[in-house]
Amino acid sequence: MQVQLRGEYAYVAAGEGGLRVYDVAQIDQKGFSERITTAPVSKFGQKFYVKTRYATAVAAPSTLAVDPARWRMTTDGQMVEPERARQLPAEKLVNEEQPIHPLYAYLYVVDKFEGLILVNAATLLDGDPLNNYLKRQLDPNKYANGAFNPDGVLTGANNIVIAGTYAYITTNRELVIVNLNDPVNPKISGRIAAPLLKHPRAVAIQFRYGFVVDDEGLKVIELAEPERPRMVDRAVAPLADARDVYVARTYAYVACGKDGVAIIDVKSPEQPHLDQMYQAGGKLNDARQVKIAMTNASLFAYVADGRNGLRIVQLTSPETMATYAGFSPRPEPQLIATFKTKGEALAVSKALDRDRAVDESGNQIAVFGRRGARPFTFAEIQTLLRTDEGRGDFFSVTDEPTTAPRNPQAAVAATGNSAGVFFVGLLLGFSIALVGYGRRRRRRDNGARTSCPPARSA
Repeated sequence: MQVQLRGEYAYVAAGEGGLRVYDVAQIDQKGFSERITTAPVSKFGQKFYVKTRYATAVAAPSTLAVDPARWRMTTDGQMVEPERARQLPAEKLVNEEQPIHPLYAYLYVVDKFEGLILVNAATLLDGDPLNNYLKRQLDPNKYANGAFNPDGVLTGANNIVIAGTYAYITTNRELVIVNLNDPVNPKISGRIAAPLLKHPRAVAIQFRYGFVVDDEGLKVIELAEPERPRMVDRAVAPLADARDVYVARTYAYVACGKDGVAIIDVKSPEQPHLDQMYQAGGKLNDARQVKIAMTNASLFAYVADGRNGLRIVQLTSPETMATYAGFSPRPEPQLIATFKTKGEALAVSKALDRDRAVDESGNQIAVFGRRGARPFTFAEIQTLLRTDEGRGDFFSVTDEPTTAPRNPQAAVAATGNSAGVFFVGLLLGFSIALVGYGRRRRRRDNGARTSCPPARSA
């Protein structure tokens, strides 16, 4: 089971109930008696569900409400639809940002019997109340029942994460990577199965790495080229009951059932190790899922703790941690709140991705304030990360270089020259400031003498 909040809607994989979409726009509005509803206008005006045999997870490519169907304006003042806009050269468009990739139009549902199901949810974002009838988008003539499951490879699917133009799907046998560059024509691009993985349950993606939890704990997969995934040798953090994983900067947080939440140090992704196990004195003992989010200056973990309900764990605090403002301070977890749910708490939504302008494949997903501003494309990013103009090995650094400087004297001279230039610039700036101060002082003194009353005669 899984839930994902995006904009005014919550998307829920509800088992035998299939995909359910709830309008939660009024969740904090005390004037509404029914704040979560599937028919905000009329039960005849929308269809906020899609039937599946047993939906286990749902993923939106972004928690931002991006609209891939947005029309664009040409330099001669015409509005053109997205497909035509993609065919025009950039200089013909007033909009200088990149077009939104079509994969952002869909929700991605995995069903343990049917496989991968695509649902067009872009209609919920276009402001038109007449087209909100959700349905499967894959061609049933090409894909049985409108679901993608070639040779049963996705049977037993239990979790899904979207990163760039790839879907990473765990089944009870393996990790399957699906290429979604053409979302209505998906294709398998990679698989990692037993004995490398044993009953994987969840996966999280961060930069070049995937973090998978299975029967043996947390494992790491190298994904620099998603078409050729590689299991990292001996990159395992042993855990007894790992169920879900969320990665935030240099730590991975794993929901471990009766053992609470494991905090794994992944600063060196190929050498993960357990930093601490947090159980809140035994209170956190049925952890099913965990998500991490920032509020103001503090970091929090939101834990679906099964029979105990929703738990909120504060991980960093400006009141108790001198290191709270660092890039990735070591968490000091404290259980600060519990909300007892009517049934078992099985899932918790990922929070809003703030200030995220580009996805893992270089597709722009947000527009910032400056006209013409855009993030780097995937090819441009590769030139920053890899040698040979983005085609070679990844750059790496070390605190213990194995070779001597190529030209030590030149390095020393450059350092000396830089220091000399710095001090000359500093002296010049001080001199200019001093001259300016003297001129202002003389003008002020002259003004004061001019404004003095005339002297009286004796």
